[in-house]
Amino acid sequence: MANHKSALKRIRSNETKRLRNRYQHKTTRNAIKKLREADKKEAEAMLPSVISMIDKLAKKNIIHDNKAANLKSNMAKHVAAI
Repeated sequence: MANHKSALKRIRSNETKRLRNRYQHKTTRNAIKKLREADKKEAEAMLPSVISMIDKLAKKNIIHDNKAANLKSNMAKHVAAI
């Protein structure tokens, strides 16, 4: 167990950030799944918001930049092919 006040605070803040990151990542994954199951019109409407969610995850280093690019590319291809 940590002995310093600053270390205890770091543990608390890390846990808060971990939970927030987990929530945002899971929400984005669910949005991607929903987009893949949607029909053309719905998918086109959802695409900008899902891409925005992915960009936010990449910006905060929750996912890697290249993974974000791959996800966005695959979703754009999927929507165009519907």
